[in-house]
Amino acid sequence: MFFDKKAETMPRGELEELQLRRLRENAAACYEKSRLYRKKFDDAGITPDKITSLSDLRHIPFTVKDDFRDNYPFDMFVAPMGKICRLHASSGTTGKPTVVGYTKKDLDVWSDCVARLIVAVGAREEDIAQVAFGYGLFTGALGLHYALEKIGAAVIPMSSGNTEKQVMLMRDFGTTVLVSTPSYALHIGEVAGETGVSKDLKLRLGLFGSESCTVEMREQIEKSLDLFATDNYGMSEVMGPGVSGECEFRCGLHFNEDHFIPEIIDPATGEILPEGKTGELVITTLSKEAQPVLRYRTRDITSLTYEKCECGRTHARMEKTAGRTDDMLKIRGVNVFPTQVESVIMAINEVAPYYVIIAERENNRDTLEVKVELTDGSLLDSYARLEGLRDKIRHELRVTLGLDIKVSLVEPKSLERSLGKAKRVFDNRKK
Repeated sequence: MFFDKKAETMPRGELEELQLRRLRENAAACYEKSRLYRKKFDDAGITPDKITSLSDLRHIPFTVKDDFRDNYPFDMFVAPMGKICRLHASSGTTGKPTVVGYTKKDLDVWSDCVARLIVAVGAREEDIAQVAFGYGLFTGALGLHYALEKIGAAVIPMSSGNTEKQVMLMRDFGTTVLVSTPSYALHIGEVAGETGVSKDLKLRLGLFGSESCTVEMREQIEKSLDLFATDNYGMSEVMGPGVSGECEFRCGLHFNEDHFIPEIIDPATGEILPEGKTGELVITTLSKEAQPVLRYRTRDITSLTYEKCECGRTHARMEKTAGRTDDMLKIRGVNVFPTQVESVIMAINEVAPYYVIIAERENNRDTLEVKVELTDGSLLDSYARLEGLRDKIRHELRVTLGLDIKVSLVEPKSLERSLGKAKRVFDNRKK
């Protein structure tokens, strides 16, 4: 199924012509109306008229998160405030929030982009969709909300939290689509099982995003909620959800390339990497009116392929993100991504899919501890069984990471449940 078949199956040559035209228009608007981009262009010794091919994109300087913070609140906008009809922002837990604005046209394009992706994985007019993202300045909830309404689905704007009521409404309203973070979906499945409601649910599709989701976590979610779990990708700095998403074949996330240009770079050198190579994702917006963004460094680690998908879509596909460069922990010279730890934990039956990773510095030496929750508390009464399980997990982590780390097994339900983005990593070395 397609939401906009003409756009989603556009031949590569025609798509690249459209991208170049929109890139030139965007670059000109940024240069004329943004102090930040005028300075970036001037410092780099280029002007928008020098962009004559898509390969010239490499000459444009990168945009980074600090650019948003340094131009807080509205200096990243190129449209006048009279044209701005929506404002969103990040939580700002590590400094000034990143503020993003939308014109009416931006909101229409945004809902179209998300609608494409949710139709591609099977969302339909007949669906009843429960949005368990937190509403507010976060882009996730309203991004999915308006797209679901656009395709004709009934939307339950539940927001996150009050999980027992979430489950009750799913049963009573006959919810067929769940929108949430993967970690909150895990918790919803846990509560549904504990309250005996699982067998009465009519869920068939999960639209998950806002945090990375390993294949192993996806399998856990599908098992507990009996649905088809899918990923979608986006970030507020370039729009929100709707940048890319899976189709029914789940063989990569289709980029909405008529609205965004993706690149993969070496995070250390900034060099553009060829198709299939893993590196940092960089995104350029092509149709954002209020706040076009050129070559935004996402910090997400992935790769791209331009092969036509079995579903018929021709746009580039990105692999599920392996993590973020700013989430990566360097422990005694070894790079550790939380997703690597998660893949190991999720594959072990005796532990629950809840864990935290704690990095410390002791006697000038980096240490790493993983706390994992048991499914059966009686194991705590058997030293031999507990040690056997701990050794098993340590071995699997050593094989995966090439690093020996401490494993602590804790009581069932003793680790905090996430209602949104899960905080898994605590790097106490920075303190």
